[in-house]
Amino acid sequence: MSRAFVKEPDGLEAFDELPERLVSSNPNLVTEAGLAAIEHEVARLSRAYADAQASGDRAALNVAARDLRYWNARRATAELVPASGPATEVRFGSRVTIARGDGRRQTYRIVGEDEADPAAGTLSYVSPLARALMGKSPGDVIVVGAGEIEIVELT
Repeated sequence: MSRAFVKEPDGLEAFDELPERLVSSNPNLVTEAGLAAIEHEVARLSRAYADAQASGDRAALNVAARDLRYWNARRATAELVPASGPATEVRFGSRVTIARGDGRRQTYRIVGEDEADPAAGTLSYVSPLARALMGKSPGDVIVVGAGEIEIVELT
């Protein structure tokens, strides 16, 4: 039986170590905004850790410590890819608009793994769609899954 979140005899809860957050083995490429987000997260978690320590909240302390280890590792391995001028082909940092076979148009920016949020229009550079787009230019048609997409704009 797991001992996580069980009552100790003194009435306090005991918390086992949380599993570590997995760190990707891919290069940790980041945009300027991605690096700023990592710095923000480290600062936020440092405050959360200090608050949990001051209040004696062991559960919050464990969560903050684990997440702080993750984000410190990501900061230490971050490789900033500076924004560059206009591109003729899709690359890291590009904003690309695609047209799908069903007529939908979608615009994505190719970013680092921790920055990716497809619903917000950002794709990890290691995602299958981003990999298929890399090195391609406007007008290129790419087979993705069971359909085709065309790159219609690149900024």
